[in-house]
Amino acid sequence: MAKGKRDTFLLVLLCGNVVMLLAGVVLAPETGAGDRKDLSSMLQWLWGLVLNMSSAVVLAMVVNLLLLLRLVYTRRKNKLKEQTVYVNKDVACYKTSSQDILPPHLRIFYGTQTGTAKHFAELLHTAAQDRGLTSGVKDLAKVTDPEDTFTEEMEAGFVCVFILSTYTDGQPPEGAAWVCRWLEESSTDFRVSKTLLGKLKYAVFGLGSSEYGDNFNMASRKLEQWLQTLGAQEVFPRGEGDQNVAGSRHGSLEQDFAVWSDELLGAVISCESQEGCCKQESTESCQCKGNDSRQGEDEEVQYESSSEDGSLSDDDDSLVDVEDLGAVMNKMKQAKKQRQVEEEAARGGLRKITVKKKGGEPKEMITPALKKALEKQGYRLIGSHSGVKLCRWTKSMLRGRGGCYKHTFYGIESHRCMETTPSLACANKCVFCWRHHTNPVGTEWRWKMDDPQAILDGAMKNHYNLIKQFKGVPGVKPERLAEAMDVQHCALSLVGEPIMYPQINTFVQLLHSHRISSFLVTNAQFPDAIRNMDPVTQLYVSVDASTKDSLKKIDRPLFRDFWPRFLDSLKALSEKGQRTVYRLTLVKAWNVDEIENYAQLVEIGKPDFIEVKGVTYCGESKASNLSMANIPWHEEVVNFVQQLADQLPAYEIAAEHEHSNCVLLANTKFKKGSEWWTWIDYQKFHQLIADYTDSGGDKMFSAEDYMAKTPSWAVFGSREQGFDPQETRWYRKNRKDISGC
Repeated sequence: MAKGKRDTFLLVLLCGNVVMLLAGVVLAPETGAGDRKDLSSMLQWLWGLVLNMSSAVVLAMVVNLLLLLRLVYTRRKNKLKEQTVYVNKDVACYKTSSQDILPPHLRIFYGTQTGTAKHFAELLHTAAQDRGLTSGVKDLAKVTDPEDTFTEEMEAGFVCVFILSTYTDGQPPEGAAWVCRWLEESSTDFRVSKTLLGKLKYAVFGLGSSEYGDNFNMASRKLEQWLQTLGAQEVFPRGEGDQNVAGSRHGSLEQDFAVWSDELLGAVISCESQEGCCKQESTESCQCKGNDSRQGEDEEVQYESSSEDGSLSDDDDSLVDVEDLGAVMNKMKQAKKQRQVEEEAARGGLRKITVKKKGGEPKEMITPALKKALEKQGYRLIGSHSGVKLCRWTKSMLRGRGGCYKHTFYGIESHRCMETTPSLACANKCVFCWRHHTNPVGTEWRWKMDDPQAILDGAMKNHYNLIKQFKGVPGVKPERLAEAMDVQHCALSLVGEPIMYPQINTFVQLLHSHRISSFLVTNAQFPDAIRNMDPVTQLYVSVDASTKDSLKKIDRPLFRDFWPRFLDSLKALSEKGQRTVYRLTLVKAWNVDEIENYAQLVEIGKPDFIEVKGVTYCGESKASNLSMANIPWHEEVVNFVQQLADQLPAYEIAAEHEHSNCVLLANTKFKKGSEWWTWIDYQKFHQLIADYTDSGGDKMFSAEDYMAKTPSWAVFGSREQGFDPQETRWYRKNRKDISGC
């Protein structure tokens, strides 16, 4: 029977029974003339009335009551059915009999460690509002009761968007740890219903770097798994942003998110606009409902691939026609298969995956988004993977306001030093990185490679152009400006990992052919490259921590075997014949209590020098939670170095650079009598390196062959504390030293 006819029949039957009941009351005999004014007498009268009624009337009363309950229940059920939600793997479609229902709300949750996820959440919030959707943003760190929070979202009908980054070892950010732990425990607890979040509609976007292998976007993948286990309904396929520009499908993390969020909002709005098909209980020709041929509900669908043949078109922003869904799904399956191949290769240690553009050429390291970010920070980019930037100490010495610590320790002329790198990529993501992690990361060379001569020419050209900008600037000394146009030193420590560049030896040889000294810094993750490195003026290894746990915490290396690589790099350093340096960066409350462990590392690498520097605070950084509380005072750095020297009989404190918060420990072989010889005889070095090159590497030389006497003002304990008396020290009104600024 149809719903409308059934309701009419029940109503007529109820009315007939009411008439019968009234008739029974009227025809019932009088039970007495008692007083009916009080409640007790009234109840007695009613009870007597019932007893004197016929059985038919009593039966009518019971039937009336049952019919009334049935009618109320039917009406309420029909009202609830007026709005139904159809959910599938593509998008949730709302079927309603009302034309005035508002579009679904978005509740955007984010979990962040560096602030990127928060920024993306705000971008999505703004974009949703611009398209007429209502939305709100909430930090997962502020969700104290996940069950209550998600229940409220379910009752309100919100589409919950989760934007989550992956932190160390595939774990979620610290602020999102509690919510993720609650989801994990609930999904594995047999006492918790697997439909706990059955009405929660969600979409997930993960942030990470594919260079971390299996841990790439692990947090977002686990989040989706837990949500599905608890019955939550995915309304749009999970998106993945890749900070590794070589692996990013759209060229950058930002572009990955922009494409995904645009498709998410477009799908939700498109679903709302399908007024005809979404009101049909059939799935025929409803684009919102997707295709029945899609993969199983428990399978992961990904739209990304590093294979050009298996990826969707990056240039096609139009909507997919229904007839083309089959081809699209085939491409998605190919992308998924290619992704699995890459992940299996990564698990097996086979990282030789070259990401290529169409036509077979490797991708360029510098993408348009990366170029914009680096140029904003003052970098001048060279080719596809190199850069140069003017050091603040170069600017300082042009004004006669003092040089950097290398000037004090080793006698370089800071205004004649070029800071550059042939590789912007790095294998670490250190918490104190002052580049704010805008450079790419990688564990091997996977990009297009530029010619070393072109890199050197571009570096010198850009460096000189930057120097020329100081012509006519008040305070700049003309003679210093003229000298700066003849580079004498090159600091290969600008950004990234220079030793990753496959032709680093050729590049250094070109520097030496121009009589430019070389100061090469490596992060101790490429021991073979250190062993294969030709002689440089001074070779550095960054030793940011002395234990496996602290190194992992501070440097956040990409390599799984980072600790063996680190130790092997120190051993490789001990095999070099030229000047070698450990560079220690002290971070208060992180690595200042590891004196004995540092001493053990010194015994492994046996460096000629140990530079100990307090970490520099560069303002709020997205790389970490470091604050001024983590910056040690110069006295604290000196105290640390003195304790370290007590553990190392072959080393003594040789020099300090107080306004850089830096102290130098030197091997006593650089001490002649009571005089230190930590400076470099650069003319002698260039003669030695020329002889080495001409002999084909047979004529080797050592660090002692090109050392020079350290001036008294640079020696530790001097009144100048490492500030060159020929320079002018500038102070603000509050007497704060601004030399070098």
